[in-house]
Amino acid sequence: MADSAIQKAAENGLESAIVRALGRRSIVLVGMMGAGKSSVGRRLAGRLGVDFVDADTEIESAAGMSIPEIFAKHGEGYFRSGEARVIARLLDHGPRVLATGGGSIMNQATRDLIQIKGISVWLKADLEVLLKRTKRRNDRPLVEQIKDLLPQREPVYALSDIIVQSRDEPHDSIVEEVVAKLAKSLNLAEDKP
Repeated sequence: MADSAIQKAAENGLESAIVRALGRRSIVLVGMMGAGKSSVGRRLAGRLGVDFVDADTEIESAAGMSIPEIFAKHGEGYFRSGEARVIARLLDHGPRVLATGGGSIMNQATRDLIQIKGISVWLKADLEVLLKRTKRRNDRPLVEQIKDLLPQREPVYALSDIIVQSRDEPHDSIVEEVVAKLAKSLNLAEDKP
């Protein structure tokens, strides 16, 4: 029992150090739909004691309609323009954990802002995992195109500051890996032999 209390105190110290090292920057989760950005993001934010924001939810709120409705009524170009504006606004209020839409970082201006105001974390998931997680979802307009979009987007996702493999494991395991890689990226953790 004492060992777990000591471990928990050490973990809290690491989380606090990560948040201090972030300053006003946010942790920006990128990756394909189904990679786990929202569920991992919520857990990560809870562990760090910062806010979690889902860009898609914010876009829907700002537009007063769902993403499929935006696509149907105005098209993808209109959606992407609004998405870029919402992400730019959200990046002004860090530190926080921000889950972005799968195509958001295809916009160079958005990538540049994330680089300045955040630390990007690519939740990299294999095609099979993505298909399994999205097969019953009808709330994402581009879900049918995952096989085509993945090879186009992966080279851009690979530019992220941190890459973590999203896999069929409890999301807390993925969060643990993100925290460890954040600590290393922020020079807060020493390499273990």
